[in-house]
Amino acid sequence: MRAEAQAAATAAAHHPPRPTLKERLRERMESLGALSVMTGQVFSRAVRPPYDWAGLVFHTESLGVRSLPIALLTATFAGLVISLQFGYFLARFGVQYTVGRVVILTLFRELAPVLTALTVGARIGSGIAAELGSMTVTEQVDAIRALGADPLRKLVVPRVFACLIVMPVLTVFSDVVGLVGGALVVRSQYGISLDQFFQGALDAVMMGDFVSGVIKGAVFGLVIGLVGCFKGLAVEGGTEGVGRATTQTVAITSVSVCLADFFITKITLYF
Repeated sequence: MRAEAQAAATAAAHHPPRPTLKERLRERMESLGALSVMTGQVFSRAVRPPYDWAGLVFHTESLGVRSLPIALLTATFAGLVISLQFGYFLARFGVQYTVGRVVILTLFRELAPVLTALTVGARIGSGIAAELGSMTVTEQVDAIRALGADPLRKLVVPRVFACLIVMPVLTVFSDVVGLVGGALVVRSQYGISLDQFFQGALDAVMMGDFVSGVIKGAVFGLVIGLVGCFKGLAVEGGTEGVGRATTQTVAITSVSVCLADFFITKITLYF
């Protein structure tokens, strides 16, 4: 009997009871509140000197330049696919020459910023969470506090603002590469010249279409940076906690990007 009781106690220790729905909801609300507080602290520290320009440049290079290949590859195939699809369906109505107008609006307003945020954001967010999570579990963050430095100013502010700079720039590159890829596939498949494609595209697009995509990229970058830093600094449970935080960062940033995309689209269409 004593052995069975010890075995049951051991099993209960390794498999704690699952939290109820109410407890999960309260935990999510507490996390959202903590993230909001951290966001305010990040901006309050960002506007006060001294400014870590070296850290900003380093993280802009590490997060942006190294993410350029995956962003361009994603944009290229996105441009190829939507041009092929729209060209096929527009050809049914004999207006395949208007495919450039549809492609440029789709890329500028939606596909380029969203796909860039989902693909590049997953890489950037998970990398930030893993890096800061490793520093948290190895007590490097506590060592920074013990030395009298501010971890938010030292670790979070450069990464968040690097994401804020990087994502709009990557979005612009994705716009250009996706449009060029779409023009090439339309020319090869439907015989539409590059001049006709780009002339139709430029006649349809307005500056607001381009700016809305850049604004989305900036907001997505801010979300990705804040979520990655928050999950990394909140890691508990050693290396297992780092892996869990990385996975949660990818999931949260993906859902947040889709939600933010909806609200930004509503606002930009209204104005």
